[in-house]
Amino acid sequence: MSGTPERDSGPAEPGPEQREGDNPGPVRAGADAGPGGPVRAESLTDLLGGRRGAIDATLPPLAFAVGWLLGGESLWGGVGAALAVGAVVAGVRLRRGDRPRSVLIGLLAVCVAALIAVRTGRAENFFLIQVLSNAASALAWTVSIVVRWPLLGVLVGAVLGQRARWRRDPALLRGYGRASWVWTATYLLRLAVFVPLYLGGQVLALVVARVALTWPLVAAALALSWVVLRRSLPAGHPGLRHPVAPPPR
Repeated sequence: MSGTPERDSGPAEPGPEQREGDNPGPVRAGADAGPGGPVRAESLTDLLGGRRGAIDATLPPLAFAVGWLLGGESLWGGVGAALAVGAVVAGVRLRRGDRPRSVLIGLLAVCVAALIAVRTGRAENFFLIQVLSNAASALAWTVSIVVRWPLLGVLVGAVLGQRARWRRDPALLRGYGRASWVWTATYLLRLAVFVPLYLGGQVLALVVARVALTWPLVAAALALSWVVLRRSLPAGHPGLRHPVAPPPR
């Protein structure tokens, strides 16, 4: 995920116009109040970003398809184009301030995909990493929900600097669990599309599916999981940045 989200600074202090006894009005679930300011709705897109990184991820596969076609279905043409574009994308991401580790992982994934395709001599194997990573992700997200450590909560909690404080809030834990099923469904959907195309050696169809099921699907998942999470929080909940621990027994 990209972007530089704000760190969690704890509950806002009341402003001078918000003295004891004043009624500031109800706080909408899933919204956060700025210090002394009005309540501001904050979505998962604000916190996690995601769409820009997803768009970047589609460029090397597109370059692979273009190189493969222009080279007369040349595997080396496709691999060379993908590696060149992958290197350019990595450079752009570094210049705009993305974490070097994240950039290197993205570039390494392109290199490994190219190596697999070259070693096997099959163009469709450029997408094998994508198939396997979606299978692993679907399993990981499902397990995280079952063991009550939903990965959406882990990600948002890490961005907000909360560590595991969000797990002590029953409403947030429940909401993150429900919203994590949205992301699990995205990985299962990709597998349902990718696997038949991969087994059939449909290189161009794999590229189209890779683009269609990357940034548009990420954008849809961010929006839908935010709706699920917001509706799972009770009225008056102070928002993602302020977990509410149950009172001690």
